[in-house]
Amino acid sequence: MTILVAGGAASGKSAYAEEILCKLSGGAPRIYLATMQPFGAEAAARIAKHRAQRAGRGFQTIECYVNLEAADVPHGSVVLLEDVGNLCANELYDPSGSGEGAADAVVRGVEALQRRCRALVIVSNETASGGMDYAGDTARYLRVLGEVNQRLAALADGVCEVACGIAEYYKGEEPR
Repeated sequence: MTILVAGGAASGKSAYAEEILCKLSGGAPRIYLATMQPFGAEAAARIAKHRAQRAGRGFQTIECYVNLEAADVPHGSVVLLEDVGNLCANELYDPSGSGEGAADAVVRGVEALQRRCRALVIVSNETASGGMDYAGDTARYLRVLGEVNQRLAALADGVCEVACGIAEYYKGEEPR
């Protein structure tokens, strides 16, 4: 089972995704696949916040900034991929990333995870609610993220958007 959870900044999407993954785990190893590179104090604070949020919940953290296909995720595990926005940026701009092939690299990586995992919950950022009138690399990044979100939604069993901590499903139903 694959669930795509999208939402804006501070929408509650990460906490919701963790809850869903815990419901789906059934005793399987819980993997937190972290994509945020710890650049600067702001990134470090966000990483610390997410670690504290999942503390004591049985997650093993695996860091994977690019090349999701190569992530060493145990077969049969349940995986929380946090998050697609960071992964797209890393693939686009990191020297070891895929550059112009970023969207394909991210989708191939998710497909590889689906083959190995019992359940996969993917967190992504909502795009375009603030318009698309951006210049240069911001517009490029948003186009890639928007394409990846659409392709992942097609692969997913469930797709929801979280706003104010409330999930609204557009595809499938909330796992019980």
